[in-house]
Amino acid sequence: MQPSQSPPFTLTLEVESAHLLLTIGGPHGHMLAEIARACGTDINLRGNTIIICGEESRVHVAHRVLCQVTELADRGHALESNDIRRAVREIELDPEASLVERLDEVVTTQKRKQIVPKSPAQRSYVQAIRNYDLTFGIGPAGTGKTYLAMAVATSYLIAKRVKRIILTRPAVEAGERLGFLPGDLAEKVNPYLRPLYDALNDMLDFDKVEQLQQRGQIEVAPLAFMRGRTLNDAFVILDEAQNATSEQMRMFLTRLGFGSKAVVTGDVTQTDLPAGSRSGLREAHELLQNIDGIAFQLFTHNDVVRHPLVQKIVLAYERRDAQLQERSPSRVSSRVEVPQELATSAPNVGEPCSASEVPKADP
Repeated sequence: MQPSQSPPFTLTLEVESAHLLLTIGGPHGHMLAEIARACGTDINLRGNTIIICGEESRVHVAHRVLCQVTELADRGHALESNDIRRAVREIELDPEASLVERLDEVVTTQKRKQIVPKSPAQRSYVQAIRNYDLTFGIGPAGTGKTYLAMAVATSYLIAKRVKRIILTRPAVEAGERLGFLPGDLAEKVNPYLRPLYDALNDMLDFDKVEQLQQRGQIEVAPLAFMRGRTLNDAFVILDEAQNATSEQMRMFLTRLGFGSKAVVTGDVTQTDLPAGSRSGLREAHELLQNIDGIAFQLFTHNDVVRHPLVQKIVLAYERRDAQLQERSPSRVSSRVEVPQELATSAPNVGEPCSASEVPKADP
């Protein structure tokens, strides 16, 4: 005789409101099915009771996810499939993790669109931007570095905490040679700045963006245009900073004036600078990480919030880069050299360094 199997572990969750139950379940029970699939359990609905069956540890994870999803839905916040997968992963890593705490970091834009950080690293990043005058966001594509910085910037402008937003990035081709572009100066640099306009239009109405640009309250310009300026009462974002040279980064960082905030974002593994040029972002990370008042937020593939395939692609390239370093560290180019610190996702804010350690500003 075969030994009888013990019945699966079961937990239940009662939801009194029919409307809330419908919100949690999603169309045709899609969200419940997504939670069941992500947790490796069976989830059934009987009346207003949600029944979770399966391995005990997995059932506890699913139950906690459902409890927090219920509370979020009760507050009027809807989750998507990608949010469910990240929530399950977060609770697996930390059973005490609270999805509800994410609401404390909601950024509301002019379109009344609520932007919620979707990972611990993203929440730390938003907190760092709010608490520090200079924040670096370093990590792979799709981790929300520029998008979240733009969201905080527009919320500051709407609340009149700054007088203007300045968005800039180096005008460097992404692995291509574009040659001589037609048009005047604005038309020549516009293709490089298009991603910044896209994010901006997602935060503010199109007419509002044009109005603020005409008033000079929003400025989008190539990094080279920053030289010689002092930026007071401004929220400044330097995007694609891995393509800034050492001299350009130094120039940009010494533009910061009174009442201003600056956010520098980039991915040190995707440098498009000519061979032999040193990335200003990589150098700034090495020189400034121990200066009090500067925050560094490092992202990994776990923080990717684009299509699920993007996370897998980023991870595959990270593994390839690590293998290349192990085989021949001295022959790996700066394009694939990944700082070991990128394995962590906590802000790196250290003690003040001596005056001799601080790079001198250009006049």
